[in-house]
Amino acid sequence: MYKSIFFIAITLVIAGCSVSNLNPFQKKTIYYIEGDESSYVDTTVRSGSRLIRKPDGGFTSKARHKATMKTYVVRGRVYRPTFVGVGDTMSGVASWYGPNFHGHETSNGENYNMYDMTLAHKTWPMDTMVKVTNLDNGKSIVARINDRGPFVAGRIVDCSYSVGKKIGIDKKGICNVKLKVVGFAGKVYRPVAGKIAPKVKLTNFGVQVGAFANADNASKIKSKYLALGKSVNVKVGKGKDGTILHRVHVMGFGSKEEALDFISDNSIAGGFIIRD
Repeated sequence: MYKSIFFIAITLVIAGCSVSNLNPFQKKTIYYIEGDESSYVDTTVRSGSRLIRKPDGGFTSKARHKATMKTYVVRGRVYRPTFVGVGDTMSGVASWYGPNFHGHETSNGENYNMYDMTLAHKTWPMDTMVKVTNLDNGKSIVARINDRGPFVAGRIVDCSYSVGKKIGIDKKGICNVKLKVVGFAGKVYRPVAGKIAPKVKLTNFGVQVGAFANADNASKIKSKYLALGKSVNVKVGKGKDGTILHRVHVMGFGSKEEALDFISDNSIAGGFIIRD
């Protein structure tokens, strides 16, 4: 046993990897090279006495992934998840969350583990790999999005305890960061000459063409767009003042740009993009 452990340790040193067994709860080893975009989060998980590697670095089920990309509302504010591409960036304030959330279910269905290299982001897709750089001290790390948040004004990302510790915000609580998309599905993208960097692209964009208190008016607008060969549905719900509204949605656009063109081409006053 001791010989095996020694052999593994020597092998890792020779390979030049930085190894940190940060997770005493699941005993999952996380491999990373601080500040290096070739870093990745290991996808091995424990199932009873066996270690299982999830295929293709995937973590979030297809159904849960679709659910987490729908428009949602928290404390009266609307959030619209969006697609991103490798190289996309965002800057702002980061915070971290720890013991009070440890073991609770995350947005993608996992149990939050403060010792994993994970992040919470309000709109980027689940399992997006993000390089987080602390602009106050230059430290950086690559981590994976598996949750939604933070829902605090002015903050763009919530780091797990381990991520926060690695970039030096575990004590202060917040810092200025730059986020950079470096991969998807738990994997970091390695540039290949002549190939375009991948994007997570969403389909089934829609346009809300109107909202009516009168159901007949909604039906007339629906018929108008059905006659144009469009897929149309009417969703009934409450407005901000509690009144019943019939919202008419024209669906089936393959991209945000296509939906915007539809709004422009048809001069739809007040029309805006939604996603089912």
